[in-house]
Amino acid sequence: QILKNKIKKKKSLIGIIGLGYVGLPLVSKFTSEGFKVIGFDNDNKKINLLNKKKLYIDYIKISKSNFKNLNVTKSFKYINKVDIIIICLPTPLNKNKSPDLDIIKKNIDEIIPYLKKGQLLILESTSYPGTTDEIIVKKLKNKAYSIGKDYFIGYSPEREDPGNIEYSISNIPKIVSGYSKKCRLLVDKIYKSIVRKTYISKNLETAEITKLFENIFRSINIGLVNELKILTNRMNIDIFEIIKAASTKPFGFMPFYPGPGLGGHCIPIDPFYLTWKAKEYNYNTKFIELAGEINSQMPAFVIEQLQNALNLNSKFIKNSKILLIGISYKKNIDDIRESPSLEIIDILKKKEANVFYSDKYFRSFPKTSKLGLQNIKNIKIDKKNLQKFDAVIILTDHDYFDYGCIKKNSKLIIDTRGKYQIDNKKIFR
Repeated sequence: QILKNKIKKKKSLIGIIGLGYVGLPLVSKFTSEGFKVIGFDNDNKKINLLNKKKLYIDYIKISKSNFKNLNVTKSFKYINKVDIIIICLPTPLNKNKSPDLDIIKKNIDEIIPYLKKGQLLILESTSYPGTTDEIIVKKLKNKAYSIGKDYFIGYSPEREDPGNIEYSISNIPKIVSGYSKKCRLLVDKIYKSIVRKTYISKNLETAEITKLFENIFRSINIGLVNELKILTNRMNIDIFEIIKAASTKPFGFMPFYPGPGLGGHCIPIDPFYLTWKAKEYNYNTKFIELAGEINSQMPAFVIEQLQNALNLNSKFIKNSKILLIGISYKKNIDDIRESPSLEIIDILKKKEANVFYSDKYFRSFPKTSKLGLQNIKNIKIDKKNLQKFDAVIILTDHDYFDYGCIKKNSKLIIDTRGKYQIDNKKIFR
């Protein structure tokens, strides 16, 4: 009751662990609604920027007046000051595509000594069904906490869509769940204070698998259209025209589009959390794995199309000058996580191409120890520069690019995003 009243009066202090693409938007929203927030992160660069009232994710805004509601720190000793703890940490895959929850487990172990009675702990990180119970509930039970009485635990999957100007935290319905009825009601109450609509899930596991299902749905449908792209390319039929025609049907169809591969932290990764968990129940998720296999082939397909196009001009990839248009995983954002551009660059370098890129969101190439790409140059798009390249590949269709200039001055265009009609011989879509 004390916590409910604090939430109602916006007197509850919010602690957000992980200030990345999920945590920072939450910080922005809670502070704008008048809540005081302590942000926790182990990245000194992020902490220093926030302390200077500066942001490091392009599309997220926090007004100077709302910065007064925010403190940031590396130290978990301040966990005992907060009323609500929201965990927004990454859940990557291991090399064998099995879940890697070490970051969450480590952080849970570190905050346990500072927990106090009456707190609400919510996990937002995407994971397989049963995660909240396995790595939070069981550990707190071992500490003799009475969950639902002394302490409250919930799960509410993030639904971030970076760069989406139509949907944000405020107007995306929030799925909420909890270990007990009281837990669910508290989780629902805190999110209702920042979003228009919530949906109370039956239990933790249902909420966890719902998040996976949403991303698997997208992965499978993108895999389908990517497979059709490869087939229709051989049949000399334009996949984008097919999608345009099919989209006129007012029921039973939803358009998905092909591309150079999947990117971001969700679609390339999340489906494998369920395939891994399914093996525990002696079941193989064939559909999910097949979609992943098809989508992972797309960077190689792009290179194949590049080679075919160069061959028509009696050129080879080796020693050719190739310009990549856009390197983030989706348009209009500064996010390169799992971007197919990384693999495409890797393949091109192994084939000894001279690779350049153009993307205003990355003045210099992000540090990627895996590929060692720091020496790749960022090129300004203009008539003079475009004419220097044997081919350009449109990988990320940022709105700010001058596609007319690109079309007019490029010798050869590999269009992976359907920006152009195939109306001349130098465009390969």
